[in-house]
Amino acid sequence: MFTRTKTRTVHFDAPFTLTGLEGVHAPGDYQVQDDEEQITGISWLAYRHVATVMEIVAGKKRSLVPIDPSELDAALDMDRVLSGQKSLNTTH
Repeated sequence: MFTRTKTRTVHFDAPFTLTGLEGVHAPGDYQVQDDEEQITGISWLAYRHVATVMEIVAGKKRSLVPIDPSELDAALDMDRVLSGQKSLNTTH
């Protein structure tokens, strides 16, 4: 089965927490990877979401931590509200 990974950068203006991440994380840019798996047995090309991970850097150590994509979207929306920006979140 074919799997593809989409990488994107998300930005937080305020400290944030997410289930799966230990403690409060500093504002800044974070890499997020969304894995999708090809759906077979149909006559058109289609994918389904199978995993989302966030890259966390602590010193020289880099970790990919599984996160809930809807919780990430909610945290980004809350960050925009707190920073006074209009929500630009779109559905994947």
